[in-house]
Amino acid sequence: WAAPMALVLVTLGRDHVLWQVGSFFSQLAVVTFGGAYAVLAYMAQEAVQGCGWLAAGEMADGLGLAETTPGPLILVTQFVGALAVLRAPDPFSPLLAGLLGAMLTTWVTFAPCFLWIFTFAPWIERMENSPRLKGGLAALTAAVVGVIANLSLWFFVHVLFARVDRFNSGPLNFEVPVWGTLDWRALTLAVISAALMFYLRWNIIWVLGVAALGGLTLSLAA
Repeated sequence: WAAPMALVLVTLGRDHVLWQVGSFFSQLAVVTFGGAYAVLAYMAQEAVQGCGWLAAGEMADGLGLAETTPGPLILVTQFVGALAVLRAPDPFSPLLAGLLGAMLTTWVTFAPCFLWIFTFAPWIERMENSPRLKGGLAALTAAVVGVIANLSLWFFVHVLFARVDRFNSGPLNFEVPVWGTLDWRALTLAVISAALMFYLRWNIIWVLGVAALGGLTLSLAA
C-alpha cells in the first residue's frame, strides 16, 4: 500500500502536489468511516477551503458526476485528485499528471479499506454481541448522520449562492450566504426536483433527467 507513496516521496519530494494528494487521501482512508457521504463532508471543505485544489462549484460538479456515473460515490475522490495534480503538473504533462493523480488517489483510498475489512471481519459478529460496543456504534451512527447533514448544507449554500462569507466569533466558525447572490435558476431546479420526488413520487432517474434538461435549457437561454 505504501510503496507508491514512497516512490512519490523519493522522486518528487514532500512539496509536490502529488505527495500532498496521496497523503491527504491516505489519511481519509485510514481514519474515516461512515460511508462516502460522511467522508465527503470533510474532503470537500478541505479540498476547497484548506488546500485550494478546486472551487466549490467544481466540487459540486464532481459530486454530480460521481452520482450519475457507474461505480461507487467515493470515486469523486478521483475527480479531486486528478484536478489537483493537473493544475500543478510539473515535471509531467497536464494529462499525465491528472492520470497519476487519479490513479494514486484511487489506490490510497481503497487499499486501506480492504486491509481493514480483511483484518477486522472476523471480529464483527463479536462486536455485535457486545452491548457496550453496540451502544458505541449506535452513537457513531448518529454522529455520521450529523456529518452527512453538514455536507448537504455545505452543497446547498455553495450551489444556490454565488458568494458566501465566513463568520468567525470565538468557537463559532461557519459560512453565511450573501442573499443578493442567490441563483434563481438553481433554486427553481431544486424546488421542482424536490416536488417531483417527494410530492409526485417520481423515480430518481426521471428527476435527474428533468433537472439536467432544465439546467441545459436555462444555461442556453441565459
